[in-house]
Parts: sequence; C-alpha cells; structure tokens
Amino acid sequence: MAKKRLTQLAREMRNNPTEAETRLWQHLRASQFCDATFTRQHRIGDFIADFACRKLRLAIELDGGQHAESGTDAGRTRVIEAHGYKVIRFWNNEVLGNIDGVLHVIAEEIALARNEC
Repeated sequence: MAKKRLTQLAREMRNNPTEAETRLWQHLRASQFCDATFTRQHRIGDFIADFACRKLRLAIELDGGQHAESGTDAGRTRVIEAHGYKVIRFWNNEVLGNIDGVLHVIAEEIALARNEC
C-alpha cells in the first residue's frame, strides 16, 4: 500500500476509534507510564499499529471478533517485529472488561523494554 494511502487510512482510523481503542487511549495518553509516550494508529512498514511507543519500540494491537478467524495476524506481527518492535495483543473484550489487567501487562512490557534499552 502506498505511503500516502496508509497515512490517510491512519488518520481515518484515529478519527473513528473503536470503543476499546478509546478506552485504552484514555489511559495511555494520561502518561501513567512516565516517559513511555504512545501514539495512535502509527505506521510501521506497510501496516498501522493501533498504538506504538517509538522510544521503546513497543506496539500494541487490539483485536476484535473479526480477528478470531484471521490468519493474517501472525504475518502482520512478523513484519512489525522485523521493524524492531515488540508486539503485544489484546482482545477488545479484555480492554473493555479488564482494563486493570491490560494496563498491568503493558506496564510489565514497558519495564522489560526499558531494561533492554
């Protein structure tokens, strides 16, 4: 996909977030993770990650029901990881039903990433 088209798609996705993306973004943008600053709908290679911390090379992907039957997520993860990012995935229902658990996992991954820097 052309770079210009990906940029336009990322902008559209930022303007129309899912309920799970909105809920998680409320916590990520509140900077509760100190210097781990996240961006929404960040282009990595030919893909757009739901959230990314460029400094720590950490990408967060939220998956809805359409991903349950999808075989493309593994390939997508490989491409994003090939660009130097660690990918962590959550189901939308995890974010909506257990935000504290999701934030705990993210905090652990941030701590690991900081130790690797």
